[in-house]
Formats: sequence, C-alpha cells, structure tokens
Amino acid sequence: MLLQHLLAFLAPSLQILYVVVFGSYLDLVTPAAGQPVTTSSKCTSNGPLQPKVFIIDMFEDEGDVWYNVPEFNLLACNITVPGFSPKFPDAHCTQDGSICQVVTGEAEINAASTISALVYSNIFNLKTTYFFIAGIAGVNPKVATIGDVTFAQYAVQVALQYEFDAREMPEDFPTGYVPQGSTAPGQYPQSIYGTEVFQLNSQLMNRAVGFAKNATLQDSTAAQQLRAIYAQDPAFHASSSTGPSIVTCDTATSDVYFTGDLLGEAFENTTTLFTNGQAVYCTTQQEDNGTLEALLRTTLAGLTDFSRVILMRTASDFDRPHQGQTAADNLFGDTPGFEPAVKNIYLAGVKVVEGIVNGWNESFEAGIKPTGYIGDILGSLGGTPGFRPGSASKRRSYPLSKRV
Repeated sequence: MLLQHLLAFLAPSLQILYVVVFGSYLDLVTPAAGQPVTTSSKCTSNGPLQPKVFIIDMFEDEGDVWYNVPEFNLLACNITVPGFSPKFPDAHCTQDGSICQVVTGEAEINAASTISALVYSNIFNLKTTYFFIAGIAGVNPKVATIGDVTFAQYAVQVALQYEFDAREMPEDFPTGYVPQGSTAPGQYPQSIYGTEVFQLNSQLMNRAVGFAKNATLQDSTAAQQLRAIYAQDPAFHASSSTGPSIVTCDTATSDVYFTGDLLGEAFENTTTLFTNGQAVYCTTQQEDNGTLEALLRTTLAGLTDFSRVILMRTASDFDRPHQGQTAADNLFGDTPGFEPAVKNIYLAGVKVVEGIVNGWNESFEAGIKPTGYIGDILGSLGGTPGFRPGSASKRRSYPLSKRV
C-alpha cells in the first residue's frame, strides 16, 4: 500500500521528466495530421498527390483484386493515413500517384470515417479526383442476377426508419419498418436526417457503363446453376440471363445484413417511397450512404467534387431465397456468386479506370457536367431534388408491393 501511494505521488513528476527528455508520448506513436508515413517506395510527387481516380473498396477481397494486375501497380506507393481503419491503415497508389485506392472497412461508420480522414489528411489534392466505389453487393433477383455489374444513380438508406419486431407490429402492417416521423408503412418520412437519398451524376454513370461494357466478365458453373434455379420463378426473370452483364439500377444501404422475401419487399417499397418512384432497388450493401455523405460534406468544404463519383456494385448473392429455400439457407448456405462478383470488380472496373485516365486531357480533367440534380435529399449542393415529393410537411402515402 505504501509503495502504491509513493508511485502515485511520483507519477506526475516522472511524466514531466519523460516529456522533457523524450517528447510527448503521442508525438512518438501518432503521425502529425497530414504527415504520411510511407511503408514502401515513395510516390514521385513533390507536393500533395493529385490522383485522377481514387478506387474505394470496403474489405480485403475487394481490395486485393486490384493488386498484381498488368495495367498498373497500386502497391508502388503505400501511405499510412491518420484516421484510417486500423485494419486498413494505408492508401495505395501508382508511382506517379495518378491512380490510388483505399479500403474503408465495412459498414457506414467505417466508410464515412475513412473517407473523411482521407480528404482532410492534406496528403492528397482531391478537387478533380474521380471517386470510384467498387464493391460487391447482394442483389434483388427481380432486377439483376449474380455476377452482374451494376451502376447506380441513387443510393437509398433503407434502414433509417422506425422498426417494430415483426412479432409485435400492428396486425395491418405489412412490415415492421415505418418511415421516421410517420405512423405507418408507405407514408413519406416526416423526419428527414439528410442522408436518406443521394443522387449521382447520371452522365458520368453512363460514361462508366460504356467503358465497363468493353469488359469480358467472369462466370462460373456453380453460379450458372443457381441462376437457373432462380429463373424458374417468373418473378425473378432477371435470372434467366445466360451470364453476367452490365446493369444500371440503384442500391440500398443498410448496416444490417438482411435476407428474405419480406425484408426484400419492404426495402423495395422504401426505395420507391424515398425517391418518389425514381429509383429501382437492385443491390444491397452496408456502406455507400456513409461514403457519399462524407464526399458531399467535403465537396461543400471545397475539397472534392460530388459530380465525380461513380458507384459500381457487382452482385455476389441474392437478397432473398428461391422457391423451396428458406431465408436461413439463403443467408448461411453456399454463395457461388461471390468469386465471379469479386473478379468482375476488377474486370469491369479496370475499364472504367483506364477510360478516365486515358481520356483525361480530352474530357475528364474538365469534368463530366451533370444534366440533372446531384446531391442529397436536402439540396445541400444547390438545386431541388426531383425525387423528393412536395413538402415534407404533408403526409403522402404510396402503395406497397407485396408478393402473393
């Protein structure tokens, strides 16, 4: 006990002595904001790096597919950025810094935190950079199928709602999800947070789709077999395709990794409701609205350009079971679409990256001007979002689709 009191008494003095001799402990273990720590050869840049394209991936498999490819070497320059995920502390760039990549970590918090750290690090000048979100996703079999490469104009935060446990919801409710500020499913939300819907540059999306269509996509026998099972259901006509293709359709963001007919239908309806019928729910993932909110805020700060965002998701698994399958089996069973989906990130994505870099002087440096609205549900970047119906002070109802 006496020893403990003595140590407690001496601790402040010892700490002061340590700082005087060695400097702040935090200075030793934490890089100063904006000061990169290179972990391999340095980029050939005298100032902040100015990437033409910044690839955004979310976890290991998505990130790894870009390494050791013949078109460019993303591992030529690796920079530790303060504020990145502890699992993925580095940004990776080509030697000249024209193409870079970040792996954010999964779910909305990781995505938003990492992208914010990236932009505010002062390591990069990102004012003319194209941000290329490139990951896998679950897929709605009514719209697309496993292996497909999808490009989205809308991202909808479908789980940002009130929620009842389905066992306790009112008997006349088709779902336990109710838009915030409303009193029943199908009513337009009366409480808007601002991240519910983002609309991207459709002109840029169309250019990216054109590049991606030059790719030869990957498929597998197992994926073909599962696709054929889904195609037996007339409602899932999209799965009757003979192989992966390029599809333009929209994405739903939810931290909860959901599965099943009921949730799939609920979020189809949410996508329709939140966008006034303009978006088509096609893929589901856990990050995109977080990423887009960070890019929107940094655009407001003059550090990025929200008109230069591309959202590509490849379909790895179905969001609901096929006939004769349970939701649990769909979630926990084999996912034969995973491998081709991951490979198609690179196969389609590299065409997009090369298209931007090769066409830089001709058109992409100046930017692809949007012809319609871009931004969030609040109109933060200016203009009026056409997907927001009327005044939020008026309750509006939309018919709910339900499978019979």
